[in-house]
Amino acid sequence: MPRMTAARAAVEILKREGVTHAFGVPGAAINPFYKALQAGGGIDHTLARHVEGASHMAEGYTRTHPGNIGVCIGTSGPAGTDMITGLYSAIGDSIPILCITGQAPVAVIHKEDFQAVDIASIAKPVTKAATTVLEAAQVPGVFQQAFHLMRSGRPGPVLIDLPIDVQLTEIDFDPETYEPLPVYKPTATRAQIEKAIGFLLESERPLIVAGGGIVNADAAALLVEFAEITGTPVIPTLMGWGTIPDDHELNAGMVGVQTSHRYGNATFLESDFVLGIGNRWANRHTGYKLDVYRGERKFVHVDIEPTQIGKIFAPDYGIASDAKAALELFVEVARELKTAGRLPDRSEWIASAAERKATLQRRTHFDNVPLKPQRVYEEMNRAFGPETRYVTTIGLSQIAGAQMLHVYKPRHWINCGQAGPLGWTVPAALGVATADPEAQVVALSGDYDFQFMIEELAVGAQHRIPYVHVLVNNSYLGLIRQAQIGLDINFQVNLEFENINSPELGVYGVDHVKVVEGLGCKAIRVTEPDQLLPAFEEAKKLAAEYRVPVVVEAILERITNISMSRTMDISDISEFEELATEPGHAPTAVSPLKV
Repeated sequence: MPRMTAARAAVEILKREGVTHAFGVPGAAINPFYKALQAGGGIDHTLARHVEGASHMAEGYTRTHPGNIGVCIGTSGPAGTDMITGLYSAIGDSIPILCITGQAPVAVIHKEDFQAVDIASIAKPVTKAATTVLEAAQVPGVFQQAFHLMRSGRPGPVLIDLPIDVQLTEIDFDPETYEPLPVYKPTATRAQIEKAIGFLLESERPLIVAGGGIVNADAAALLVEFAEITGTPVIPTLMGWGTIPDDHELNAGMVGVQTSHRYGNATFLESDFVLGIGNRWANRHTGYKLDVYRGERKFVHVDIEPTQIGKIFAPDYGIASDAKAALELFVEVARELKTAGRLPDRSEWIASAAERKATLQRRTHFDNVPLKPQRVYEEMNRAFGPETRYVTTIGLSQIAGAQMLHVYKPRHWINCGQAGPLGWTVPAALGVATADPEAQVVALSGDYDFQFMIEELAVGAQHRIPYVHVLVNNSYLGLIRQAQIGLDINFQVNLEFENINSPELGVYGVDHVKVVEGLGCKAIRVTEPDQLLPAFEEAKKLAAEYRVPVVVEAILERITNISMSRTMDISDISEFEELATEPGHAPTAVSPLKV
C-alpha cells in the first residue's frame, strides 16, 4: 500500500474529484497542505489578498460551469473566520465550495494555542458539514464524504479543518483505486408529475417560476422545451435569470419588490396557477404581503430539498425532486399530451403577457449630467452582447441592473442572492474569469461594494485575469439611503468628502482611478452619457491587451431612487422616475415599446 502524508492524500483526492484550481492564502498551520499541493501538481492556485476574497473567488468559479467545485484554502484562526461570509453566501444560494483550513496541533487546540479556534463549530450553521479531523487516517474518508455531500441533494459548501500534525502524519492510501461516492438526488415519479400537470391543465393563466435550482441542475434547455410545448409563460427568479432568454416570447419578466419588471409583476398578478421549479419563494421575489402574492392562485412547488416545500407557504402540491429529473418527466408527459391533443390553447394568455412586455417599460434614456444610472445600463446593453457573463451582488446597482440589463443564457447572471455581502463582486468576478478565461466577464458595483474588497484587483493584475468592471459612483450607500426614506432619515449613508489629492472630483471622495491604477489595473472615468459606449469599447480593448481588470467608473447624480416597493408588496411598486412613453425612452428594451 502506498504511504504518504495525509495532506498529500487530500490533494490526490481533490484531483480525482475533478478539482483543477484552488484559491487561497497560505499560513504556518496550512503550509504542509501547500507543500503537498506543490508536490502533487495538477491543481493551479490563485493567491488572494484576503481569505474572504478567496472564498468568493471559489464561489464565482463554481457558479460558472456545471460540475465546478471551487476550493478555498487558508490557515488557522482568522483565515477560517474570514471564510464564514463566503460559506454563508454559498449555502444561501446552494453553491458547493470546499473550504480547507489549517489548525493548531491536536493536543493544544483546547489550550488557547496561537490562532486556534473551533472553526468547525463556528462554520456549522453555514455549511452542509464542518469537521476538524483529529485522526490522520480519517482524512481520505472526510474528503470523500465532503464531495458526496456537496453534490448530493441541495448543493452546498463544506469546511474541513486540518490540524498541522494531522496533515504531516503518514498514512496508507492508494490514489489509483480511489472512487468518488455516488451522488444522491431525489427524483420525481411519473405519478407526481402527472398530478402536477393536472393543475396546469385546469388553469387558464398559468406561469412557471424558474429558480436557481434549474441552473444548478443544468436543466435550462428542458425548462424552455416544457414551456414551449405547453405554451406556459416563464417568470425567472433573480437566481434563475438566464434559464430562458430575455427575448424569448415566453419570458414574462421577473417578479418581485426590487429586482422586477413592471410587466413581470403585472402578468403574475393576472395568473391563476404557478408551477415553481427549483425556487425558494425568497422574500425579494414574493414580498412580505404573501396574501397578495398568493391571491386565489394555486401553487405546485418542485424542489430538491424536501424541507423547503412549505417553508414560506403551503403549496397545493409539493414534489421533492432534482429540477432536471422533474423536468425530464414534465417534458415526457407534455409531449404525450400534445400528441393526444389534450393541451389547451394558450395563445391568448401568451399574447396578453407579450402586450404587457411591450407596453409596461421603464425609461432608460436620459441625457443628464451627472449621469442617471439608467443610461449606464442602456449603454451596457449596447456594448455587451448575449455571451456576456455579468457578476454582481447587492445595492441599487444590482437592483437597477436586474431591471434593465438583458441575460440570455444560464450562468450569465452570476449574482449572490441570499446573503448579498458587499465586496463580493470583485473576487467573484475573478473566480468567474478564471473558470472561463475566454468569456466576456462584466462586473457591476456601486462605490461601496467596490471599496469593500478593492485589494483583490491586485490578484487580477498579478495573475493576469482580465474582465471589465462597471462602477457606478454616487458616493452614497444608495440602497440603504432609499430604505431610510420610510423612517424620514438620511443618516450615516453619505460617503462624500473633498479629496485633497484629487480636487477635480468635487465631493465624490475616493479617487478610484488612482487606486485601481495603483493596484496594477486600468481605469476610465466617465462623466457624460455620450462617453459611456466609447469607454466600454475601450475597456474591452484594454482588458484584451493588458490582461488585467479594467474599471469603467460612471459618475452618477448623487441621489436616484430605483423602482421598488416601499411596502414589500408586489402590487405596490413605487416608480420614482419617468416611465417610457415613446420608443426612444427605452431603445435597448428586448421588446420595442408599443404606444
